[in-house]
Amino acid sequence: MIERVLVTGGAGYIGSHIAVTLLRAGMEVIIVDNLSNASELVLDRIEAITGRKPLFYKADCRDKQALQGIFNTHHVNAVIHLAGYKAVGESCEMPLMYYRNNLEATLVLLEVMRDFGVDKLVFSSSATVYGDNVSMPVREQAPTSVTNPYGRTKLMIEDILRDVVEARPEALKVALLRYFNPAGADESGLIGEDPKATPNNLMPYVSQVAIGKRQKLSVFGGDYPTEDGTGVRDYIHVADLASGHLEALRWLDEVVDLHCCQPINLGTGVGYSVLEVVSAFEQVSGRQVTYEIVDRRAGDVAVSYADVTLASELLGWQAEKTLEDMVSDAWRWQQRNPDGYGRS
Repeated sequence: MIERVLVTGGAGYIGSHIAVTLLRAGMEVIIVDNLSNASELVLDRIEAITGRKPLFYKADCRDKQALQGIFNTHHVNAVIHLAGYKAVGESCEMPLMYYRNNLEATLVLLEVMRDFGVDKLVFSSSATVYGDNVSMPVREQAPTSVTNPYGRTKLMIEDILRDVVEARPEALKVALLRYFNPAGADESGLIGEDPKATPNNLMPYVSQVAIGKRQKLSVFGGDYPTEDGTGVRDYIHVADLASGHLEALRWLDEVVDLHCCQPINLGTGVGYSVLEVVSAFEQVSGRQVTYEIVDRRAGDVAVSYADVTLASELLGWQAEKTLEDMVSDAWRWQQRNPDGYGRS
């Protein structure tokens, strides 16, 4: 039975929502985060939502001694590994930084898990591993072909995990959760996406334009082979994404198959274009979102949305929230926290 889960990168956008979900399920949560793209103030917000506060260690996953101390202090049953740099455009500009950080953090974590006998891992992978040469909706069996260094680190880590499982199948079981595009916020409006610099994701950028923090939205590419020329993505509510991690943990706790290193899509199975998201946001917020079409962004693909059959079959999971829910919750978070955590 899984009682205590360590979440690397758990103070961030996705990690904080996962922490809420796990705490509500009665689990103990230990967050390890170097706060390079997060705020420690999120811990108080998590407590306000759930009535429980996760344990927290400010540490970098590349610091083996720090991780050893944490594992030595707490009997960890499973790990959710989110820690890593995540911006596609930035990865194209600074590939060495991405390779060093994302790969080294994973290797150190795996060594410590091995040394302490922790045998269940949920890895935060990405739909970017599918590249731009697959039919839609994309299935887990589709060939992988990444188009940017960020996606390449995800695919390389997936391969590393397969090799580790193959070498010692009795010692590690892995769920490779391939996220599509997380959006939205907790319905309380207490936690949400709080980029420290220019947002890399669509929803927080649209939110900041709607509230007047930014003048306009740059839409990267208006000549894609889509209905309105803008990129199409499968947007999934972050609360649904978080519940997928809980179900993945439960599945790993029960699965008896050796050589378990299973990729699983987490999405809705529906694609929306950038301009469709903008329109939905305008309708919910009652604000105009000014935008301009600019050149395509390096590493982006035209269309990406998921086949989510396997998540339903293996995990008994499916997304429940709509695009309107995502937009409404993102707007609530933005209005209540115009400048992010601790500055509202």
